[in-house]
Amino acid sequence: MSAATATMLPVYRITVFVPPEAVQGLLDGICAVDDLRIGDYDRVLWTSAPGIEQFRPLPGATPTQGDVGAVERGATVRVEFCIPRDDDRLARVIALGIRPHHPWQVPAIFVDASVFPLP
Repeated sequence: MSAATATMLPVYRITVFVPPEAVQGLLDGICAVDDLRIGDYDRVLWTSAPGIEQFRPLPGATPTQGDVGAVERGATVRVEFCIPRDDDRLARVIALGIRPHHPWQVPAIFVDASVFPLP
């Protein structure tokens, strides 16, 4: 497929890192808020094999894992999905789909503007 034969759908690509034991709850929470539809498919998302994340909680933090002042390392899964570029939809997915279903005080959420080529 070439760019000339594809429709370029403007999307937000959302990436979230989450502990392995919380992945399914996060996915369920996101899909309860948005169907993650791309073309003729819904619930379109990607998960990567667990990796290692590192952080150090600073004074004032209330970490779910680790202790204030100590470097903590733990398994994490990368979850990615796309939604059409709609700021209200993005805010709803983050506020209702991700934050309440993520165990961390400050979830690692990254949003990139991208395009998804549709045939």
